[in-house]
Amino acid sequence: MPWMGSRSFADHLTTPKRLVGRGRVRRLMRVMGIESLAPKPGTCRRQPKHPVYPYLLRGVTIDRPDQVWATDITYIPMARGFMYLIAIMDWATRKVLAWRLSNTLDTRFCVEALKEALFKYGAPEIFNTDQGCQFTSEAFTSVLKAWSVRISMDGKGRFKDNIFIERLWRTLKYERIYLKSYETGTELSKDLTSWFGWYNEKRKHSSLDKQTPNEAYSKGLEQLSKAA
Repeated sequence: MPWMGSRSFADHLTTPKRLVGRGRVRRLMRVMGIESLAPKPGTCRRQPKHPVYPYLLRGVTIDRPDQVWATDITYIPMARGFMYLIAIMDWATRKVLAWRLSNTLDTRFCVEALKEALFKYGAPEIFNTDQGCQFTSEAFTSVLKAWSVRISMDGKGRFKDNIFIERLWRTLKYERIYLKSYETGTELSKDLTSWFGWYNEKRKHSSLDKQTPNEAYSKGLEQLSKAA
């Protein structure tokens, strides 16, 4: 039952004859290096002093590559502790354009992923994020402004505004992460490189008419070029 946290374990282990306290369970889990696979809090902390930008996608039809990019941060459970993963996705084609790992929730690895995507694929029209402090920071938004990208941000607590990234995380975790145990960041990075390559190149999506993200992205660019 890897989804159980200290509270659930305490309730599960308590019997009419023996009360098991949450504090004891939490201490023993820490000693044994056990962590729940439930989402960890804090990957999207807002900084009140940072400016927040309006949500630009309401009612917008998103049907071509590089029209809208989106990003998010999730955690990856390790044998001991966890790491953070950011991915940048093309909304229309689901293609993962860049990703980075970090053992801290700083802004640097987010900016590195953003710059990689921009230099490899050019600038999108709109870039959508949540209101996490990494994305509202000057270091992150200044890069988007320098590339003349319009900034869009989800409403507070509205994870469905960035639903395709949420689906990516679910797919990644259930198809790969939860099936393994990673001892080091190097091991995790190598496995993610393999999985993201497979996801972009070979995983067909029903919403893309059974195309892979790479196929949908390339075909979309080709159609745009012909139309121009």
